[in-house]
Amino acid sequence: MPLIKTYETNEATGELKALYDEITALRGRVGNNAKLFSVSPEALRQQLDFIKYYINHPTLSMPLLAAIRILVSSGENCEFCVDYNTGLLVNMMGWSIEDVHAMRKDIDNANLQEKEKALLKFVVKAVQNAHGVNANDLDELREMQWSDKDIFDAVAHGAKMLATDILFNAFKIEKDF
Repeated sequence: MPLIKTYETNEATGELKALYDEITALRGRVGNNAKLFSVSPEALRQQLDFIKYYINHPTLSMPLLAAIRILVSSGENCEFCVDYNTGLLVNMMGWSIEDVHAMRKDIDNANLQEKEKALLKFVVKAVQNAHGVNANDLDELREMQWSDKDIFDAVAHGAKMLATDILFNAFKIEKDF
């Protein structure tokens, strides 16, 4: 049970009910990851908008985004997020569990194109040591045809994942998958 009050779908009213209905239409159910935000419907709206933006991202692939979430969450020991995103890669993106373990051991083993691996490495670097990022890092990504928008969006995704990990860990979210 999380340390903060959350609301089940049958308890939701008003704006929260509308958000839960939208989540159910999108994902089939309201998971504990969404319920954690239920204490603050505006925060849940922001989280849902964030998810919808990246689901339809024109250049960042779902495997790349899931890999970002796994590696960022690994650094924060957020088991919920690591396991959830591992499930996405294995069940929806054709990765094996061994592929995920190999990536977690060595980012160079990520089952991604070289261009995507480079961006993944950059995001992990930025999240772990933002002050260590320099212009050469961005120039290398630009040479690989990543736009500044792509680079920004990838780092924003990693940074948001870090914030989400903190919330999930602090309030003790429980796995429901």
